[in-house]
Amino acid sequence: MTSRTFRRLVALGLAALGLVSTTARAQDYPVKPITIVVPFGPGSGTDQQARVQAHALGEQLKVPVVVENKAGASGLIAAQYVAKSASDGYTLLMTTNTTHAANEHLFKKLPYDPVKDFTPVSLLSKGQMLLLVRPESPYRSLQDLLAAARKAPGKLNFGSGSSSSQVAGELLKQLAGLDMTNVPYKSNPLVITDLIGGQIDFAFADAPTALPQTQSGKLRALATSGSKRLATAPEVPTVDEAGVQGYDMTYWIAVYLPAAAPPAVVKRLNEAFARASEAPEVKVFLAKTSGEIALGSPQDLARFQAAESRKWGEAIRAAGIEPQ
Repeated sequence: MTSRTFRRLVALGLAALGLVSTTARAQDYPVKPITIVVPFGPGSGTDQQARVQAHALGEQLKVPVVVENKAGASGLIAAQYVAKSASDGYTLLMTTNTTHAANEHLFKKLPYDPVKDFTPVSLLSKGQMLLLVRPESPYRSLQDLLAAARKAPGKLNFGSGSSSSQVAGELLKQLAGLDMTNVPYKSNPLVITDLIGGQIDFAFADAPTALPQTQSGKLRALATSGSKRLATAPEVPTVDEAGVQGYDMTYWIAVYLPAAAPPAVVKRLNEAFARASEAPEVKVFLAKTSGEIALGSPQDLARFQAAESRKWGEAIRAAGIEPQ
């Protein structure tokens, strides 16, 4: 046997051992706590769902599942962090269309690739936003708000704590032919604080963040962003019904791993999230926030993300938003 042949056999043997080791690790998964990284602050809709899902997921996988918030920069911080994490299944990104469909059209350069840097695990849910004002606001309806914006171009402003809420406001401007100013925030709970305090005039916020504020009377909802009214707020018309025809903006939440995650780990997590979504606390949370369970395979999520990227790109261009 030549030395070259010997070295080749040794290399093949080591590769085989590595494959066996990786397979064994995937079969044993999980053996330690799992971290779900959320790109928005505590109290945001994604954060709320992540905490409910984390408890149900922990029950399924028999290990602790913790939520870590890395808010800011429209989700870029969290997405980049997870993209650079180990692909072993212990660091997940629970995110929205903000990081994986909208940002690529809102920024000239991203510190991550929403396709190449991640492994899709599962779509989880879909939801709507609400257009909010203060209870003492003179705007009793969406038409009141639009009339005020037309009367004083550039005077009204709106807060946005995510790309979804930013595009929701910009699309309203475009379809209604208005001039209003966007004020960006790290997350929607911060938007809510300033809206209640009178620093901004109105805002779009996800239903889990918005509904507790409207139900307690701290804020008033003028419209919902989707194509149909919310079951938890049937008295609130859609933006389309309120007079801005063709308006329809919704968001979604999904889970990703870093790129090159072991297929066995991806399959295990996909199945665990599907079972966790059937947990009573998850169903109650989504019912209270008018969320819709939307599950599927990793391949389904990849196809859905591609379609959503095209959709959000079209919406962003229609709203006249220039990439930063």
